[in-house]
Amino acid sequence: MNELLASYLPVIIFIGISLVIGLALLIAPFILAYSSPDAEKLSAYECGFNAFDDARMQFDVRFYLVAILFIIFDLEIAFLFPWAASFGSVGLFGFWSMMVFLGVLTIGFIYEWKKGALEWD
Repeated sequence: MNELLASYLPVIIFIGISLVIGLALLIAPFILAYSSPDAEKLSAYECGFNAFDDARMQFDVRFYLVAILFIIFDLEIAFLFPWAASFGSVGLFGFWSMMVFLGVLTIGFIYEWKKGALEWD
């Protein structure tokens, strides 16, 4: 049993060191940062003018649609990287299954394009 527990010792040390580093990085700005807010530091900086409406205003549904489309095609890339890394060992079945997957995604992309989901009219 001691051999089994000893094999987990590097993992426990790694978790301990990562917790110490993480907590140090979270606490350090509160201790070391120079804080002196002034009018220039508190001014609007993202778009150049002050907010003109409530933060809870409704957004156009196209923003959500583009976000969902981005997630879908981002997940496609997440499936392509491991497939490409093991391309030499997946064989013919792995190749054609990925071609079917890419074909379905391409048909979906063409459908969205034809429906006008990517237009900003």
